[in-house]
Parts: sequence; structure tokens; C-alpha cells
Amino acid sequence: MLPTSDHILGILRGVIDPELGSSIVELGMVKQVDVRSDGVVEVEIALTTSGCPLKDQIKRDVHSRVTALPGISDIRFNWSELNSDEKAAAMAKARLNVAKSAPDTEIPPTCRVLMISSGKGGVGKSSVTVNLAAGLAKKGFVVGVMDADIWGYSVPRMLDIDGRLGGDSEEGKISPNEKRIGAGLLKVVSMGFLVESEESALMWRGLILNRAVQHFCQDVAWGDLDYLLIDMPPGTGDVQMGLAKLLPQAEMIVITTPTLAAQKVAVRVANMGRANYLHVVGVIENMSAYVSPDGVKHEVFGSGGGESLSESIGAPLIGSIPLDGNVAAGGDTGNPVVLGEGPAASAYQKIIDLLVDELAPPIDMDGCSARLLDAVESALKEADI
Repeated sequence: MLPTSDHILGILRGVIDPELGSSIVELGMVKQVDVRSDGVVEVEIALTTSGCPLKDQIKRDVHSRVTALPGISDIRFNWSELNSDEKAAAMAKARLNVAKSAPDTEIPPTCRVLMISSGKGGVGKSSVTVNLAAGLAKKGFVVGVMDADIWGYSVPRMLDIDGRLGGDSEEGKISPNEKRIGAGLLKVVSMGFLVESEESALMWRGLILNRAVQHFCQDVAWGDLDYLLIDMPPGTGDVQMGLAKLLPQAEMIVITTPTLAAQKVAVRVANMGRANYLHVVGVIENMSAYVSPDGVKHEVFGSGGGESLSESIGAPLIGSIPLDGNVAAGGDTGNPVVLGEGPAASAYQKIIDLLVDELAPPIDMDGCSARLLDAVESALKEADI
């Protein structure tokens, strides 16, 4: 007996679109399958674009699978193109599949991963990353800091940490540089620890950039972490998309200034994150109003950018960091302002408390099956069973 259309559709689930990495059936590209009585199969396949250069590869794969079935004498192709809505649905499905099949990393499942992101440079994203990390460590947490702004690395100076990254010869992993703050601990990785000097210019492009952040995720012995804060490069480029695939559990905090220009481009970052199924925790408005010693409020960079962005992307405004000269001074000397006193320090403390208590609390896995399994395996090893 000839195979049915449903049987052939099932066979075609094994044909993977080379670009999107998912089944052409799952992506909605197979529009129709008919089996004629003479054993000829007619298949309609809609491509993402009519001039798709991978068309021949898909055709060969479909042909070899279908003509191998008993009773099938030939296959005839009808090619079409997905409409705009179908393309969007196919891309969303492909991104979801990527998120579900993320590669293993050295970042523990008990770690809360926060990507500190911005739409453009110059909004103080690195300063926010460093101060949030230092403030979390001050509360007693073990905090990882990944400086993923490969070209514009600045975290080592802002935390006053130097020295080359070490290595563990037994495990073959990189050891992050560490700094104790209060009862907590910072574990930091940056390109600044790998170059000859702070002035070294890295002229790298997409694939090398992705490989660098992949090393930071997979080849660094992070150990136990409560939080991992990632200082992202501005925009929506290769590093952002690469990390979204590597760390689908990550969440985003979007940084903007009060200016309309910064707020508008920051919307793109939030949209990119959600397109990759990342949760947006909220918005932080940096460089907000300056309050002079006489109590007068000066909105140097305008007002309303944080609130406007919050409304645009449907995420809460976590807080606003006022203009404070101690922020720049702390960044230059490696003494984050959050560790001192003043308007900016108070604003950071409120944001950190909100994150820890409500928006991004530490992950408690004491009662989950994964933690219980780890405990059993440790007990068996100790008992030499």
C-alpha cells in the first residue's frame, strides 16, 4: 500500500531548515502533501524567501527521505513563500526551540542571571552593573560579574581589580578574579584581564565576539553563585543574540537616561530580549535629576525617559539614579558609590532591596529534585558506593 499524506508529513518532520535549525513541518513551511495513485508525491513548501539559497539543500533532503518509502515513484515540488505573519511565527518557533536546547555552561542553575542592557552607549550601563554587583555582595551574596562588553571593557578599573585570569590545571577551566566586599564575594571575568594593557584595542567581529562570551560561560569555573550580572554591550548585536542562546534562563534590566533618544532605542533592546524569550525585570533610569545643596532640582538631561520606557515595554520602573559626582569618582578609583553614602548610594540601595525582596530574589532550590539528587550523589561518593 502507498504511504498516506500523514505518513509522509511525519517523515518530513526530520527535514531541518539549515538556517533556522528546526523542522520544516514545525515551522509551518510544508503547506500540502498529496499522494497520487501512481506513486507520485506532490509537496508544496513555502520558503522564508523565494530566493532562499538553501532551497536546493532542503529539496535534496525531502527527495531522499520521501522517495525511499515503498511505492513512491517520484516527487514533485511546488514552491511558494511564507507571508509576513507566517515568517514571524516561524522565527518565533525557531527561537523557542533554540532556548529549549541551550548548551551546558558552568553557571549553576541556582544562580539568578541578570543582563544589564541598554540601547545605546553612554547611559552608564557599566556603572550600574558594578554598583548593583557591589551592593549585592555587601548584603552577603556571592556575585559573578561578566564583562561582556568585549570592545568597551571597563569593569576591572571600576572595581579596582587587576591581574591576569588564572587557570585550574586539573579541571582545565579559567578561575575568575575575586574581591571580597563585606560578607559577600565578587567573581569577575573581563577581557581587561586578558589584554596587555587597558588601552589595547580589540578589533574583533561577530564570530570571534561570540566565541569570547561562550568561553566566559563554558570555560570559567564560576563555582557557587547567587547572582551573575552581565555588563552587556549596547544595542542588539552578535553578543546579545549569542548570550540569549547560551543563557535562556537570563533576565534583563534595561538602562536608560531621561532623554527621549535613549528611551526610544532602549525599546529595541527589550523587544530583542522578549523575541528570544527573556524576561524583562524592569527599567532603571540613570543620570536622573541633580539636586544641588540648596535643594533645587536640576533636570540636566530632561525628564520622563524611565517612566516612558517602562510604559512602552510594560515593565516596572525599578528606580532612578540621580546625578551625583561621587558616581564618577567611585568608578575612576574602583570604589563603587553604593558602598558609601549620598543620593546615588541611597537610590542604589533601594533598587537592590527591591530586586532581592521582590523582583529577582535569590533562587532557593533546597527542596527541588535537582538539589536532592545532588545531595544523594554526594553522599554516595563519600560512602564510596
